[in-house]
Amino acid sequence: MRTLRFAENGPAAEVLRVEDVVAPDPGPGQIRVAVQACGLNPADWALCEGLFPGDLPRGVGLEVSGTVDALGDGVTDVEVGDPVFGPAPFTGPAAGASELALLDTWFPRPEGLDAVHAAALPMATGMAYAALDALGDGRTLLVHGAGTTTGFAAAQIALLRGARVLVTAGETHAEALRSLGAEVTSYQDGIAERVTALAGGPVDLVLDAAPFSGAVAELVRTVKEPEHVLTLDLASDVPGVRTIVSSNAQPRYDVLGEFALLAAQGRFSVPVSRIFPLDDWRTALELSQSRQARGKLVLAL
Repeated sequence: MRTLRFAENGPAAEVLRVEDVVAPDPGPGQIRVAVQACGLNPADWALCEGLFPGDLPRGVGLEVSGTVDALGDGVTDVEVGDPVFGPAPFTGPAAGASELALLDTWFPRPEGLDAVHAAALPMATGMAYAALDALGDGRTLLVHGAGTTTGFAAAQIALLRGARVLVTAGETHAEALRSLGAEVTSYQDGIAERVTALAGGPVDLVLDAAPFSGAVAELVRTVKEPEHVLTLDLASDVPGVRTIVSSNAQPRYDVLGEFALLAAQGRFSVPVSRIFPLDDWRTALELSQSRQARGKLVLAL
């Protein structure tokens, strides 16, 4: 099978290669999937540079959608040919950006949800759900960077929970967010003044889903206490503000089946920006690293 992987650590553009390798056999409790679509994320490039180091070579592609190709011992809830999706393990010699991939965790792909949009769900949905749980309860929520995949997912989840949701976003996703019920303002300078004017005072909670915007100090001015802000910026040093790491929030993949059903009904989505063939992975990498992706980038196999 063909797979995208790296044999040494370094910048993704320098170390990633599409290689022909022996297809892996599923172990106990695993399935093998004929991959139709694979979501790409900044975490993939971080793996190349040494995030979660381990044995090499190692694959990239942390989100997979496809059809069941083979079953490991003890697997009884699916059959060969069933459409499924889920997070792909990244510690082996191949991951999701492959013609065949092993999954430890999977969910049925319901009718009405295509392979590409299913592959876009796992990381954004799981992380958004975990971040909102870590923030706790609040009647009003500001999602900064709701045009990111995690921010877009978080805004929808909060709306489904009945919160009043204010968001900062650019024009690409502003209208879609308004149609969902969010109150939208720009992510440009003056966020605190615009948000508090829109909300009629401080908001209860803030999720910073735009970790490279450098806006955390500004976001603190929209709440009563800094600890009411949770940021995905791992390097944030604003006093009192919680990070996704300090909150010990782990992606909630257990909820993916629920959100796949909502997506199939047109009630939830993670926006897909562009779809690339496997051999065009470098173009996808360049767009991802430009921070101008404006949605999920997906490999179609």
